[in-house]
Amino acid sequence: MGFNVKNNIYWVGKIDWELRKFHGSEYSTHRGSTYNSYLIREEKTALVDTVWKPFSKEYLEGLSREIDLRKIDYIIANHAEIDHSGALPELMDLVPDKPVYCTSNGIKSLKGHYHRDWNFVPVKTGDRLSLGSKELVFIEAPMLHWPDSMFCYLSGDNVLFSNDAFGQHYASEYMYNDLVDRDELFTECIKYYANILTPFSALVGRKIKEFASLNLPLDIICTSHGVIWRDNPMQIVEKYLEWSSGYKENQITIIYDTMWNGTRIMAEGIAEGIKRVDRSVNIKLYNVSGTDKNDIITEVFKSKGILVGSPTINKGVLSSVAGILDQIRGLGFKGKKAAAFGCYGWSGESVRIITEHLKSSGFEVADEGLSALWNPDEKSINECVSYGQKIAGVMA
Repeated sequence: MGFNVKNNIYWVGKIDWELRKFHGSEYSTHRGSTYNSYLIREEKTALVDTVWKPFSKEYLEGLSREIDLRKIDYIIANHAEIDHSGALPELMDLVPDKPVYCTSNGIKSLKGHYHRDWNFVPVKTGDRLSLGSKELVFIEAPMLHWPDSMFCYLSGDNVLFSNDAFGQHYASEYMYNDLVDRDELFTECIKYYANILTPFSALVGRKIKEFASLNLPLDIICTSHGVIWRDNPMQIVEKYLEWSSGYKENQITIIYDTMWNGTRIMAEGIAEGIKRVDRSVNIKLYNVSGTDKNDIITEVFKSKGILVGSPTINKGVLSSVAGILDQIRGLGFKGKKAAAFGCYGWSGESVRIITEHLKSSGFEVADEGLSALWNPDEKSINECVSYGQKIAGVMA
């Protein structure tokens, strides 16, 4: 079932090759995922996290082949979300008196999910649990990415069990960062950060600095999703510090939906205008209705500026554009510029609505936007090109 990570640390989780949607349908997982659970077998034995509920039976059968479950001394719940704790109820049915170590918020969350009153032991940053010659050090990590989240660190082996931080949704038989395709890995890492951790970037930076202040040597990062970082684990920590500090590349992303191709024509005209002014900038266009929303969010995260377009419908915007705008607002991007555009036939409210939404989402609105009446004619297309040239200067 599992494999040896280092010394007496074993991976006992589950690779989910078929997963394509996560958090309901809020997150796309093109490359599957893993649910990483770890067994630490020192003088005392600790189990760190479990797996998603659909795999509970399979997980417990495999874990039972690794160890007599009654010989597990401690259960560590770094995070109570179901993909990490899903097998916990069935495990606790078999070993009901075993202590469950988690944060005080973890207790609230686990009770809320499962309505059980297990033998909870609340921990906070700096608390330690002896496993014999080695010990686990607990580090609270609230909002990375839930209020109950924490890390734990195994002394002697210098291993950080980081839960959701530094992870990615990525299924592979080669469960180490030095064995998988680096481009694929970092594509999933930045997508994970952009879509899940962006709202908590200030906390990410502070938590990394707090961990560094503990002066704990770091050889391996054992995440809860995706690969284990054993080759220069600090590389992903350094990326998190970069991503958490107002990250942007020389990129402008144009996102839109269209009814009869008018707004698409506008998008392409604006892109042409940007290109005429600045051939070094990376320009990306996405039709929201035909593109994975999490992939779009990742491109927004990478961009220094975005343009959002929709025709007017029922005095509003297309539902696909409204949906992505709502998701963008929830992520709280910082230090990015934005503008709106769109076609209309009668009332023409879409540009104003998008502009207001961008302002309320924390973007610096670069311009009050561009509207085109009906399907753009040659004059309107030239206006779009000119608008793109203007935007290129403003977003430079």
